[in-house]
Amino acid sequence: MNFFRRATDIKSDSAMTLAQASVGCSVRIDSIQGSACDRLRSMGFCESMEVKKLSNGRNMLCTVCGTKLALNKKLADQILVCPV
Repeated sequence: MNFFRRATDIKSDSAMTLAQASVGCSVRIDSIQGSACDRLRSMGFCESMEVKKLSNGRNMLCTVCGTKLALNKKLADQILVCPV
């Protein structure tokens, strides 16, 4: 039984954190909450941007605006995303 849901399997009105998104999925940033909001926005993680999650683990690798960035789980939990 598969307990993991891919971002494409979720209805477009539902949101999850970037940490919860499956590897390989493209998602759109819905909102950023937490202490690192300004820093994330300055790196290109701002609302309505499309992000693709490339890897999972202690540090998550993702692309935004053609740039690869690594985020730790704490930061990824502050980024709410929804399926593209």
